[in-house]
Amino acid sequence: MLNIILFGPPGAGKGTQSAKIIEKYGLTHLSTGDVFRYNIKNETDLGILAKAYIDKGELVPDEVTNNMVADFISRSANDKGFIFDGYPRTIAQGQNLDAVLQKMKATVTTMIALEVDENELVKRLLERGKTSGRVDDQNEDTIRNRFKVYQQETSPLAHFYSDQNKYMGVHGMGTIDDIFERICLAIEAKLPA
Repeated sequence: MLNIILFGPPGAGKGTQSAKIIEKYGLTHLSTGDVFRYNIKNETDLGILAKAYIDKGELVPDEVTNNMVADFISRSANDKGFIFDGYPRTIAQGQNLDAVLQKMKATVTTMIALEVDENELVKRLLERGKTSGRVDDQNEDTIRNRFKVYQQETSPLAHFYSDQNKYMGVHGMGTIDDIFERICLAIEAKLPA
């Protein structure tokens, strides 16, 4: 089973690359945003609880997020594996993911981190803001603040997987196909011989 965490700051190209990875390796996509929307729309107990936090502008606690992810994984069992997008974001979430996968006799295969220069990311996001209408992509100060939050909250998680020899940094500049080729090489390096 191939389980990949796709990691990187806003604008690094995670969405574009995850679609290509899913197509090539036949993985199930787990996006926390999609999982939240599913649970809220279907008014599950977890969805109602998450909505209460979201409506107050608060972060959904790890416990609620972890339970939603565990439920998604159990409902979406895929022999080939998963690509995790937006999860885990904290060490506690990483530990939970390890425990959930261990019950399936599986593990995280690798964390692929797209590494892109911050100024390039700002340029990408401002450009995306012109076409997407996303307010958070239209102001450079807001964008740079998102990077600071990303660094503070997620860099410990990179160390968590690095300590397990599962972290792989991939140069995220160049054409979509060039970046994808580098990602595939990193994935293949983590597959059993």
